Amino acid sequence: MSEILFYFYSILTIVSAIMVIAVTNPIHSILFLILVFINVSGLLILLEVEFLAITLIIVYVGAIAVLFLSVTMMPNIKIVVSNLNLLHYIPIGGIITIIFLLEMIICFNNDFISIFNLNNINDFDFIQWTNELKHMTNIESIGILIYTHYYDLFIISGFILLLAMNGAIVLTLHINNNIKRQQIFFQIYS
Repeated sequence: MSEILFYFYSILTIVSAIMVIAVTNPIHSILFLILVFINVSGLLILLEVEFLAITLIIVYVGAIAVLFLSVTMMPNIKIVVSNLNLLHYIPIGGIITIIFLLEMIICFNNDFISIFNLNNINDFDFIQWTNELKHMTNIESIGILIYTHYYDLFIISGFILLLAMNGAIVLTLHINNNIKRQQIFFQIYS
């Protein structure tokens, strides 16, 4: 049953991702993007990574996709269907796809064993990942990974988000000198 659900979610994800690019209406494109996020979170639930699935739905669908949708709907864009000939993009897209697939085959050939020295497999030194596993929940393992190995990147990303928030506040702040303001210092000491 889980294999059928996996194929269902993966095919629906691929079709929705293609529709994000193929649809000319930007609102429909964002709705297909939301469908991609929901299907990927279904795949993550099947892989028993519930924390990442819920985080994906909350962050991407709840914040980013709603933001895209509101920004797209605010200016009241008239939908223009253009008669662009998209067939001239197929050769370069095919070349990029073939290069990407070749890189994937090279990386994942024989369970992360290099393809250059396949005759003598016994000389490879590889890690038995099943012996390295510790039984803990997903949230514990993500927390240990973030707060021990990648703490510096976590702090830097926090500062970047703080700067982005301050930049958004500064950009939207309008100072109007004609507004009457309460001056507490003069009220107390005068």
